[in-house]
Amino acid sequence: MTTATAASGQALAELLDFMRELDTRFLGEEFGTTQPEDITDGRLFVLHALQAALGSQLHADPERPVFRRLTGPNMKVLGDNPDALYFGAYVRPDRSYRIRGNVAGATFTSFSQEVGTANGGYSRQTVNVVKDSDLQIDAGGNFEFVLSAERRPGRWFPLHPQAGLINTRHFFEREKPAASDPALHIPLTIECLDADPAPPPRMDDAVLAARMRRVVNYVRGMTLDVPPFPRGAQPGWVSTVPNRFNPPADPAPSTGWANMDAVYALAPYELQPDEALVIEGRFPRCRFANVLLYTRFLQTYDHVNRRVSLNRRQTRLEADGSFRMVLAHCDPGVPNWLDTEGRTQGRLFWRFLLPEEPLQPLRTRVAPVAEVAAGTGS
Repeated sequence: MTTATAASGQALAELLDFMRELDTRFLGEEFGTTQPEDITDGRLFVLHALQAALGSQLHADPERPVFRRLTGPNMKVLGDNPDALYFGAYVRPDRSYRIRGNVAGATFTSFSQEVGTANGGYSRQTVNVVKDSDLQIDAGGNFEFVLSAERRPGRWFPLHPQAGLINTRHFFEREKPAASDPALHIPLTIECLDADPAPPPRMDDAVLAARMRRVVNYVRGMTLDVPPFPRGAQPGWVSTVPNRFNPPADPAPSTGWANMDAVYALAPYELQPDEALVIEGRFPRCRFANVLLYTRFLQTYDHVNRRVSLNRRQTRLEADGSFRMVLAHCDPGVPNWLDTEGRTQGRLFWRFLLPEEPLQPLRTRVAPVAEVAAGTGS
């Protein structure tokens, strides 16, 4: 290793050492990851986190920001959603930015600012959310606004003094999950209004080393710094009782990456091969709603090839407007089947955006799958 490349060589060694540390600590007794299925899921999650980190951190430039997709069918981090697309762009709080885009038929669109992300770290807090209802959207779905510390002419919103990243959300309720639709395009650009107009200098060894350390910070924030469910303190909307939901509730204001316009409910499920979980309830009046299946590491199941989530459009309602969903390992031949992929344990997660009325309890019961299929398990 020459002196000219010593910094990046050291950073690469630190990255490789960190990945080895993850494989012994995060995927071991310390974090309660001991079952073979959990270890496999955990390794996949770590690789997805590394993939996301390499894509977002090696070329993060607040002077020349670009909205990069944060999740997808083959890159599942941050609690991905089959019915949503997420993008992120790194910013500096002492700069001004113009954002242009189009809602592209989304049911809900928002822009939030994440605190604590300037060096690739995990968001400590979500602040200054801008919703589609705050924007001036023309007949073609186009919008434009500016984020900066000081007020600017036109549609303007304040940039938080500790903002490090702009996170966007685009929710859809369609028959085909939005996240797995390669034809779905969200027109979205961000421009730094006070950047140096000259081309950036080429990446030297010191800059590359710093970017590689951002990669480590990003992955660490999703792993060693955030114990996986169910370890650690849990918010009230998270149930630790299998097959039972707590009342849905808002995320805490201090929660990083959370949707401040959502109401959440999460519960673990446990089902034997011959069992089904029947879920009954009623959708509230709201902008968006869905239920989906997660691994222990909050990665969605295979929503490209299986029905592992349901939004309101995909859900067949009863005559009285209520719904009845069935979680089972095989298709029981009834409406609203959610496919477990054969997993006897997992997580069920609900999102309700901007509900306009109190949410009714989600009722659950375990029944023999044969009785559900025969119509006698209700």
